[in-house]
Amino acid sequence: MRTLFKSLIVAVAVTATASMAFDASANTNRLDQILEQVKRERQLEGRVNQEREQAFINARQDQQRLLNEARRALANQEARGERLQKEFADNDILIAQKEQELIAAQGTLGELFGMVRGSASDAIGVVSTSIVSAQYPGRHEPLRGLAAATELPTIPEMEDLWVALLTEMVESAKISKFDAEVVNLDGGTSTQRVTRFGSFHVTTASDYLYYNADTNQLQPLGRAPISRVHNSVSDFHNARPGTLTNLFVDPTKGNSILRLNQQRATLSEYYHQGKEVGYLITLLLVIGLLIAIERFVVLTMIGGKIRAQLKNLSNPSDGNPLGRILKVYHNNKSADVENLELKLDEAILRETPKIERGINMIKLFAAVAPLMGLLGTVIGMIMTFQTITLYGTGDPKLMAGDISLALVTTALGLIAALPLIFAHSIVATKAKSVLHVLDEQSAGIIAAHAEKEKA
Repeated sequence: MRTLFKSLIVAVAVTATASMAFDASANTNRLDQILEQVKRERQLEGRVNQEREQAFINARQDQQRLLNEARRALANQEARGERLQKEFADNDILIAQKEQELIAAQGTLGELFGMVRGSASDAIGVVSTSIVSAQYPGRHEPLRGLAAATELPTIPEMEDLWVALLTEMVESAKISKFDAEVVNLDGGTSTQRVTRFGSFHVTTASDYLYYNADTNQLQPLGRAPISRVHNSVSDFHNARPGTLTNLFVDPTKGNSILRLNQQRATLSEYYHQGKEVGYLITLLLVIGLLIAIERFVVLTMIGGKIRAQLKNLSNPSDGNPLGRILKVYHNNKSADVENLELKLDEAILRETPKIERGINMIKLFAAVAPLMGLLGTVIGMIMTFQTITLYGTGDPKLMAGDISLALVTTALGLIAALPLIFAHSIVATKAKSVLHVLDEQSAGIIAAHAEKEKA
C-alpha cells in the first residue's frame, strides 16, 4: 500500500508538471504512460501481498503441525515414563526376591566369603610390611582385589591368598642371600648382596638394614646400634663354616628396637645436655688434673734428686730440698742443738710450700665439682617447673631437656670429683713422702749433732 501511495504522489507530481508544459499532446501521452505504470505496479504489489499472505498461512500451518507433533511426543514420553516407573518398581521387587534366593543358595558360602575378605585384608598388612617382600616384591597386589571384591572369590583367588600366607610362613624360617637395591646414606642407590634372617632382619656384610614398606626399598639405619650389637653382623658374616657366632635379633622385625636405637643419645650428646654448668665442671676437672700431673712430675723429680742426695750426704746440692737443708747444717755446725733445730725447722718450712703447692687446690676442685653438679640440678628443676607452668604436663618431651640438665650436671659433678680425689690422694702421698724424708734427715742431723756436743 505504501508503494501504491508513493506511486500516486509521483503521478500527481508528474501530472502537475506536465500541465505546466508547453506541448499539450506530449503531456497527454505521458499521463497515459504514468497510468499504465501505476496499473502494472498495482498488479505487482497485489501479487507480492498474496505471496506474503500465503507464506504466512503456510508458516502458521507448519507451527500448528509442530505443536501437534510436540504434544504427541510429550504424551508418548509420559506414557513411557509411567511404563518405566512400573518396570522399575517390578525390577526392585524382583531384585529383592533374587537377593533372597541368592542368600538362600549361598548358604555357608557367605560366611566363607566374609572370612576370605577379612583374611585377605589382614594378609595385605602383614605381607606388604614384611621383610620377605624385599626379596619377593609385589606379593600383596593380588590380595587387594580379593579384599575389595563384592562377589564370591574364585578358586585361583583363594589359592593366591593361601600361597601368600604359606610363603610368609616358610620364608620366615629361612636365612637366604640375594641381590637387592639398597638406598645409600647420600640418597643414591646401589645393588648389594644382602642376607635375610627370616622375617626379622636384613643385613649387608657389616650393617643392619630395614625394609621401608612405603617405598619398597631397603635402607640403612640412620645411626648404627651400640658397638657390640653392630659388630655382631660382621662377626657373623666373617665366621668360618661350622663356627658358632652370636647375632642380635630384633623380635619386632627390625622396626621398633633398632629404629628406636637411632634416637638414643650418644655420650657426646649427653655431655652437651649439661650446658654451661657441665662445661664449668669439665673446666674444673681439666685444671685439677693438670695441676695433679704437674705436681706428680715435679714431686717425682724431687724424690729422685733426694734419693741421689742420700747417697752423697757429704756434698750437698742446691738443686734439691734435702741438699739445701744439709747446706743449712753445714753452715751452722758450730751452733748448739736448739739453734740448729730451729734453723733446720726453718729450712723445712721454706721447702714445704714448694712441695705442697697446688695440692689443696686439687682437693678444693674435688669438693666444688659435686656442688656445681648440684647447682646444675637445681637450675634444671627450676627450668622444668617453668616449662610445666607454660605448657603443662601434656608432652613429656618439653621437659626432657631441662630434666637432662638436672641429671647430667649431677653425674658430671660426681665424675669430675672421683678422679680429682684419687689424684689428690696420690699427689698428697707423694708430697708427704718427700717431707717425711726431710723430717727424718733433719731429726738424724740434730741427733748426731747432739751426740757430738755430749762427747
